[in-house]
Amino acid sequence: MGRVARTVQLLRYLTDAPLRRRVTAATIKVESFNRFSQWVGFANRGVIADNDPVEQEKAMNFNALLTNAVIFHNALDIAEIVRQLLEEGWEIDPEDLAHVSPYLTEHIKRFGEYSTHELGVEPEAYDPKLDVDFTQLREQEPAASGFGTAA
Repeated sequence: MGRVARTVQLLRYLTDAPLRRRVTAATIKVESFNRFSQWVGFANRGVIADNDPVEQEKAMNFNALLTNAVIFHNALDIAEIVRQLLEEGWEIDPEDLAHVSPYLTEHIKRFGEYSTHELGVEPEAYDPKLDVDFTQLREQEPAASGFGTAA
């Protein structure tokens, strides 16, 4: 039965161009995330040298936590830049903004210049609202394929 299901899915994939585009887009996103996560977890070239499953899981969880923290920080920076551009009178096209990736690395100094003098400073309240209308992008999304939609 499994072979039949895989064959049917393969035939759908070969004959359905929108499905191929969604699968390709999802694959690119996952590969980008994995490359970014490997870049963040640069120590020991990403090799987990410990044979203890608990320590292996800890290393993977720490890397995931650090990766997500960097992505969140990048998203905050991107949102702040978008707000500044909107305040300056720039028109932000949601289509262009949809192509901005939070997997930025150029500004991160992994090997130096870490300051701890600001550890006691409370950050400003985070406002997640952006005044950009994304409804036109949602309307352009193709219907779900049965396997879920790409994130």
